[in-house]
Amino acid sequence: MSKSSRQLAFEALMRIEREQAYSNIALNAVLSGSNADMRDKAFASVLFYGVLEKKLLLDYNLSQFSDRPINKLDAGMLVILRMGLYQLFFMDSVPVSAAVNESVRLCKENNLYSASGYANGVLRRASRADELSLPDKRRGKNKYLSIRYSCPEEIIRLWRVSYGDEITEGILGTLEGRPPIAARVNMLKTDSENLILSLHNEKIEAECSKLLDDCILLSGTGSIENIRQYSDGCFHIQDTASQLCCRLLAAEPGNTVIDACSAPGGKAFTIAQYMENKGKIISCDMYENRLRLVRQGAKRLGIDIIETIEADSSVYKAFPISDRVLCDVPCSGLGIIRRKPELRYKNDLGLDSLPDLQYLILCNCAGFVKERGILIYSTCTLNPSENGMNIRRFLGEHNDFEPYALDIPKGIKRVIDEPDNELTLFPHINGTDGFFISAIRRK
Repeated sequence: MSKSSRQLAFEALMRIEREQAYSNIALNAVLSGSNADMRDKAFASVLFYGVLEKKLLLDYNLSQFSDRPINKLDAGMLVILRMGLYQLFFMDSVPVSAAVNESVRLCKENNLYSASGYANGVLRRASRADELSLPDKRRGKNKYLSIRYSCPEEIIRLWRVSYGDEITEGILGTLEGRPPIAARVNMLKTDSENLILSLHNEKIEAECSKLLDDCILLSGTGSIENIRQYSDGCFHIQDTASQLCCRLLAAEPGNTVIDACSAPGGKAFTIAQYMENKGKIISCDMYENRLRLVRQGAKRLGIDIIETIEADSSVYKAFPISDRVLCDVPCSGLGIIRRKPELRYKNDLGLDSLPDLQYLILCNCAGFVKERGILIYSTCTLNPSENGMNIRRFLGEHNDFEPYALDIPKGIKRVIDEPDNELTLFPHINGTDGFFISAIRRK
């Protein structure tokens, strides 16, 4: 007998609670092992991501409906309550009786018999409320925004200080719902027009990006791996911001390029296409299992100029002197929370420790840039300490490098005041992931 949609969502959410798993991996693992029909899997996905995206709002209100401190509850019990509350207030297709009764059933199915009566009482009380409540904005804006958008106050404070209230609330407004799926057309095998036409024939919606050539936006895809054009190597998934980063690197056919933190390889693939599969790309990562993904992806796309190296780019000394170097460094990921909602709840985002690691990678890799060569430093985060402050520190300590102005496409909008060798992309302005790109050149 197949598991119910609610049981599937529960199991995926518990993987995140117990294992700190990534949301996409947790959900895919549960759904791929189920024989539930597509409708049940879709319901489970909506419930799963909805609970993750509104976790702080749900907990804030559960604490008011519960006569017990919710931080003392069993993890499974709390997850079931969150699911029930989400169904009551955010899933109009679910009757109140079903939201309550199915939550009670979940308790029993997961050996939480003693909690079933408690769950029934909490959710019955919640069902009598007209709407979920929020903290008083006048008593503290950080707390209000934190609960309203289910984003920790630490992040709220950082963004308000760094970018101001208007931009902060714009970013927060993008954290709900599934973000657009961008793909890079493999120009070694096809072109945008023919790929879009073939996808339409498969009932997959696709259109050209208005920001970048050879970038398309997809919807109605189902599992990407099951799309014939993907298997045939006609495209790979890569956000528009990441594609822009590769364009700004300006690698040419015959160049030698270092991709210092490469896996799973999306940037290396796009750079190889700009290079017309001529030259050499050194794809470096610390873990062989991740480098395997790079090699597999390159083979699928018909790319044969990528050489993988298992090494730590902060200390590795055997890179070749190169025309172009890309340092897309490990970061706190604050620009991709809409894709990975679980990131916002990490106990340690690395906001204090990551800048030093990033700087070590930058300094080491800069040593392999040839004269007049270009280095691109990038992150998928929105945190000045990991972004502009790192690149300006580097330029202040390395007088053999200079800022290199970014040739930004006309459709990309700048939002904050920053040097012309830096670009911070905000999701609510350009529709991309939150992203930072900076270019420097060896004199």
